[in-house]
Amino acid sequence: MPDAVTLPNGLTAAVRPLDPDAAWIPAWRVLGAQSLIRNPFYEAGYALAAQKAFGVGVRLLLVADRPPEVRGARLLAAWPFRLSWRRWGLPLPLLMGWTHGYGPFGAPLLDGADPEAALAALLAAPRALGLPPRLFLPNAPADGSFADLLAAHGVRQAACWPHERGLLDVTGRSVQARKTYLDHLSGKRRRKLRLARQRLEAVGPVALEILDAPAALDGALDDHVALEAAGWKGRAGTGLGQRPGEVAFLRAVLADLGAEGRVRVARLRRDDRILASAILPLTGPEAWVLKIAHDEADPEAAPGVQLVHRLTEAVLAGRDLDRIDRIDSCAPPDFALGSTFWTERRPIAHLLIEAGRDPLFPLASTLERARERVARARLTSRSGRSA
Repeated sequence: MPDAVTLPNGLTAAVRPLDPDAAWIPAWRVLGAQSLIRNPFYEAGYALAAQKAFGVGVRLLLVADRPPEVRGARLLAAWPFRLSWRRWGLPLPLLMGWTHGYGPFGAPLLDGADPEAALAALLAAPRALGLPPRLFLPNAPADGSFADLLAAHGVRQAACWPHERGLLDVTGRSVQARKTYLDHLSGKRRRKLRLARQRLEAVGPVALEILDAPAALDGALDDHVALEAAGWKGRAGTGLGQRPGEVAFLRAVLADLGAEGRVRVARLRRDDRILASAILPLTGPEAWVLKIAHDEADPEAAPGVQLVHRLTEAVLAGRDLDRIDRIDSCAPPDFALGSTFWTERRPIAHLLIEAGRDPLFPLASTLERARERVARARLTSRSGRSA
């Protein structure tokens, strides 16, 4: 397999390892900031921080206006992937978009100035490089500009595991519309929130604080880890405190994004005690809920729920979170925390995409849909619910 080829349109397609010292890392950072769809989990700082903990076997498919190592090269597309040989139990290989527990969004980075050319080159690259012509994008956006771009290219695709996750989006809303955003909450829900807040503040006032200063982020992570360690995950041996590789990854992410002012840690505090904590990477005016931890000593006080509630109020009021008007819950299906307060939804699906002409694509689609049916049947059986 060649490591770089010139495509018919003159662009260069290349496969590269996740190398923090590579000459094209600055160009990757520029692409991330200018991408058609911002995806913090595929941007350079985040991806390189995740390399040691989650990046075994991951390589980067790049499209550039010249070989990426050449000075002045401009990247038009970047997509981290693994080569999977037997996803369906058959020797039918495909390229799997990189996903892990801290990477819940799978949109590739495409040049915002010319996304059509970027996508066309990304789809032409695998065959030109001798790779399988099948791309699997986990947790990809199922509507919006990316879906429109795929449709415009006439790309054959199969969407599996469709679901929607809670999204707060007050972009363009008037002051009055922001004031009434939470009016959908029922009287019962409001009473429950009020009683939980009274319970939480029975021994002292509780404040929402938003940390963004780089010097404060490292200590905030230590507090976050300690908070999780005190709960059921710590007792079960599955908390962050038992996974030093993940703590190191988060520390590197906070250092990289914090230096650019692109991360917030939102938390509830009573005096010196942290009651709930959320790590929020930023892409412009959008925040992403990376990780939430909360004090489990008094479940009736629901500090995790109250953190999301107060965070929502802060965004609606425009305080503490300057210029943030959109938060993706990054939540799995049926996870109610974000959708309880947030009325918008982001449609998500795992997308199997044909990259160039692929006679075996119908077979791959059939196998992937069968895999989904089997997995859903197992989940239904375990939950005891009827299908």
